[in-house]
Amino acid sequence: MASGGGYGDPNQKIDYVFKVVLIGDSAVGKSQILARFARNEFSLDSKATIGVEFQTRTLVIEHKSVKAQIWDTAGQERYRAVTSAYYRGAVGAMLVYDISKRQTFDHIPRWLEELRGHADKNIVIILIGNKSDLENQRAVSTEDAKEFAQKEGLFFLETSALEATNVEAAFLTVLNEIFNIVNKKNLVATENEGNNNPATLAGKKIVVPGPAQEIPAKNMCCRS
Repeated sequence: MASGGGYGDPNQKIDYVFKVVLIGDSAVGKSQILARFARNEFSLDSKATIGVEFQTRTLVIEHKSVKAQIWDTAGQERYRAVTSAYYRGAVGAMLVYDISKRQTFDHIPRWLEELRGHADKNIVIILIGNKSDLENQRAVSTEDAKEFAQKEGLFFLETSALEATNVEAAFLTVLNEIFNIVNKKNLVATENEGNNNPATLAGKKIVVPGPAQEIPAKNMCCRS
């Protein structure tokens, strides 16, 4: 389990770097989710993201130091050219919609299709219904989103970047799952080495290009 820890010590030894991408329509709160996780900030006058930016936060998972490199991109169509570079090397993805704007949820299948077309096939994906603080303006039921997530094999949470609800939990869900997959990979590699096979990742700092095994559907949690 991850400990949230501080917001990074520059001298800390890093065991893993995990690239996680945020995707979804413009104005669903991707940059606010990132700001809340990376710096514990929220800005009421947030500007639209232009192009691509990323922020990092280092945390500890099972005594290992993990640097989460979270990438944020503009939801506008005119920036779609960044697609392949944006997804390259990503091991996690956060698919974000706004619970008060139905259209943003209706576009999720298209974003998921793009993600699956460009990213590693075993990428860990969480569906996020942001702006849960706008309950009185809700246009997407939790049940609809949960059903979609289950059908597609995604994790699911509703968040509020404004109120800091579930933002940490959403990132930790993805990072823990990636960590578990990588650890299984290391275990297999170490066992192979024991059988006179030199292929091992143990004890090395690695930047993970993509999980190498399917994530069993039974591990998918759907929590509202």
